[in-house]
Order: sequence, then structure tokens, then C-alpha cells
Amino acid sequence: MQPAGEITERLLAIRGGDQDALNQLVPLVYERLRSMARSRLAGRPPGASLDTTALVHEAYLRLVDQSRAEWRDRAHFFAVAATAMRQIVVDRARRQRAAKRGGAVRASALDGNEPGVSARTEEILAVDEALSQLSTLSERLVRMVELRFFAGLSIEETAEVLGIDARTVNRDWRVARALLYRSLSGASA
Repeated sequence: MQPAGEITERLLAIRGGDQDALNQLVPLVYERLRSMARSRLAGRPPGASLDTTALVHEAYLRLVDQSRAEWRDRAHFFAVAATAMRQIVVDRARRQRAAKRGGAVRASALDGNEPGVSARTEEILAVDEALSQLSTLSERLVRMVELRFFAGLSIEETAEVLGIDARTVNRDWRVARALLYRSLSGASA
């Protein structure tokens, strides 16, 4: 991983209007974004239409398309990247479900020719719904799940991004998993 200062420096330059800094940022963050995407897409069958490269490129386009992004630092950038990846994966699952039910599917760079909806698609949508419910209790828990589940960050990386201690992440991770399990299994709170 690149030194935090180098990435933060480029992000601050972009915030200040330096367009050349964006070109310098790409090689600094690309491998980390690929690692996040690879972790998120692990277990998908070979040939799936949403692959690591497509997810990274789509997420990166969403990140840099924000005309007035206020990137505070590297950790903030990767936290927003995790959220963007979650949105892309969930949007993709929704399009697959709509296609299965006969809905019109809009063409996009991520659409492939996969028929039907996999169990994985339904799981992704169920997790997204459970996270929406969890957000009524704690936004921090939702951010942590996005970072751990959707971006594949370690406990230590998640702690850095959230600005909290790794022990707190461990404790919150257990709580979030328990709450999500209840929500996903239909158990009463």
C-alpha cells in the first residue's frame, strides 16, 4: 500500500483544483481498489459479467465524477470507495432480479448475458435491506460492515478508516454480525 501521505497529498491537490493530481492518483490507488473489488467478488463463478476490473473501473468513475469531492485523506477516499462498490454490486443485483421478473434492463457497461438471478444476487439484496434497517440503529455499524463486507478491509484497516481502535472494530463487528444475522434469519430482535 502506498504511503498515506502521498495519496492524501494528491487528494488534497484534487480538492484544490489540480487536474494533474487526478492522473497521479490513479496508479497510487488502483491496486488497492482492485484488492477491495477482488475481495468483494470472491466466490463468483468464472466468467461472471461483473468482474474485478469492471467493478474497479465503475467505482473509480463514480469517485472521480464527483465534481466537488471533499476528500479529507486516504482513509476517507477508500471509505467512499467501499460505499460506491456496495452501491454498484447492489444495483447490479437489482437489475438481475428485474430481468428475471421480466423488467426492462437498461444497458450498462456491467450488464452481461447471465440468465436468471443467482442465490448470491438474493443474498446481496437481503444484506442491503438488512443494512438499511441497521442504519436506523447505528450509521457507524453500517460503515463498518461496508468496509469489512463490501470492501474486504481488515480489522486494522477498518479501524484506520473509521478513526477508532481495532478492539472497538472487533466488538462492533460482532454486534453488527449478530444484528444482521437476526435480520437475515427473520429472528425477532
